Amino acid sequence: MESTVGQKSTYQAARTQTRIHRLIEDQGAVLIPGCYDALSAAIVQKTGFTVGFISGSALSASLLGKPDIGLLTQPEMAETARSVCAAAPLVPFIADADTGGGNALNVQRTIKDLIAAGAAGCFLEDQAWPKKCGHMMGKKVIPAEEHAAKIASARDAIGDSDFFLVARTDARSTSVEHGLSEAISRANLYLEAGADAIFVAGPRSDDDLKEIGSKINGLKACTMLEGGVTPLHTPEELKAMGFHLIVYPFTSIYASARAMLDALKALKENGTTRDHLEMVTSFQEFNQLLGLESCLELENKYSKL
Repeated sequence: MESTVGQKSTYQAARTQTRIHRLIEDQGAVLIPGCYDALSAAIVQKTGFTVGFISGSALSASLLGKPDIGLLTQPEMAETARSVCAAAPLVPFIADADTGGGNALNVQRTIKDLIAAGAAGCFLEDQAWPKKCGHMMGKKVIPAEEHAAKIASARDAIGDSDFFLVARTDARSTSVEHGLSEAISRANLYLEAGADAIFVAGPRSDDDLKEIGSKINGLKACTMLEGGVTPLHTPEELKAMGFHLIVYPFTSIYASARAMLDALKALKENGTTRDHLEMVTSFQEFNQLLGLESCLELENKYSKL
């Protein structure tokens, strides 16, 4: 691993300051909602967020109807990233690249596919395949040096592209031979290998969060999962603990699922929604969200040529 770590200064000198770096400098702690398709991306932009996250777990649920247990493929993520970025061009989106699809060569293809799709960055994790959601049990991690090599490979693939690389470690919540100290050690190794920021999955307490914030060098990300193992906090609270990227990956899909369950239950029970219109967006509101008026204006403009 000496050859990878020894390249640290070269990587740092060569890195381009990305859009994500500039937003961190401007905001201190950036609040990032998750999305999973073009419509949810458009809503992220409509509601004024400056960054979005394409959640692998949410995409597995929306695209496959399956939990996050390693069934989603990297080409499926890249294709979704393409439609997400096209639907919300004013917002940079960070994609969940899971383990990168395999070894260092697979990682390079994954990175290049995401850059071509328009993504502004990705999370790349050190789980063994098949991976699982960070808040699930039964995960395993690959050797730290192996993942550091994958991070170095990703950095080479990025080159001077505007692409922000977050290295993720799941060592905090795997088998007994690992834990928080191992996760922190891995995090600093991954930074040396070329990551722009670090994400330690599955902190169990505020003490965990504070230790991560104080003992890991450089930029740090955390995720806030409703019903997960990590305490929920605001960006201001997490900034004080040392974090820079605050991701709420499942809020949008949880809200969508709850709304659909409630609305469809009412429809099934009553045979109509006429007494429950508050549960659904109206025809007019929905088309306004999709930009129908501007589309019709363009159609009218070009029909006169």
